[in-house]
Parts: sequence; structure tokens; C-alpha cells
Amino acid sequence: MENLVLSVKGMSCHHCKMAVEKALLKLPGVSQAEADVSAGTVTVSFDAAKTSLADIKKAITEEGYEVV
Repeated sequence: MENLVLSVKGMSCHHCKMAVEKALLKLPGVSQAEADVSAGTVTVSFDAAKTSLADIKKAITEEGYEVV
């Protein structure tokens, strides 16, 4: 398992947090996703053999947030 912390712009509330986490947890190989609205970050634990950084970024941007 790999752990990754990404900076995400646009999260401002509990709904944002839940939307990002839910989208990431749908990806194959993602075992944990924890968004921190106040810090503007999301921490993801994932199996790199099953999903990629590009997939993770795409899932976040499809929810309407920007990975920086």
C-alpha cells in the first residue's frame, strides 16, 4: 500500500469532504481516503497495482475540485 497526501482546492464544507472521500473509495485498490477541509488536503491509501495517481486526481476533479 502507498500513502499519498494531495493538496485540493475548493473544499469548503462537510459535503465537500464526503464527496471527495466517496469518489476516491470507489476506485479499485483505494483502502482509505481522508479529506481535511481546513488544511485543504486529502490523504489516500491505495494499491498502486490497481489504481494510479492519474486515476485519483481524475476522481477528485470530476467532483469539481482542483488538485494542486
